[in-house]
Amino acid sequence: MAVLNVHERLLPAKPEAVGELIDSLASADDRLWPIEQWPPMELDGGLTVGSRGGHGPAVRYTVVGYAPGQWVRFAFSGPRGFDGFHEFAVHPADGDRAVLRHTVAMRPRGSARLTWPLMIRWLHDAVLEDCLDRAERALTGNVENPARLNGYVRALRGLRKARAAS
Repeated sequence: MAVLNVHERLLPAKPEAVGELIDSLASADDRLWPIEQWPPMELDGGLTVGSRGGHGPAVRYTVVGYAPGQWVRFAFSGPRGFDGFHEFAVHPADGDRAVLRHTVAMRPRGSARLTWPLMIRWLHDAVLEDCLDRAERALTGNVENPARLNGYVRALRGLRKARAAS
């Protein structure tokens, strides 16, 4: 089973402005990752090739490619069985607009063949929609159609918090 998971949003901003959001990832002034609702993205050397880090208790990765203002790719090192990458990229659109796209491409192995479709994908989809909301808010001051957590995601987050507390 191969996974290709894409989230994107057309933003009313120049590609350079959207690229600045990518460049802020894992910094003290991170304007893209939704740190208010989710564990922060952390990288031991900042947004540079070779930096290692992740978000949450299990999602680990290394920066394997970075073109400032345009694109960053992270290769998964955890959880076990996540063979692939995730990336953010800016794509120019017509006028003064740009598409911010996040892509996961991987081949889950072992237990990841169950954890991805049953749990992680749902949480991933929610955090990415919150991320795109944050981008829109940073560039425009508001979010036209904010993402909403469904009941399953709220239950998964509740289980995660309960596990962390015990």
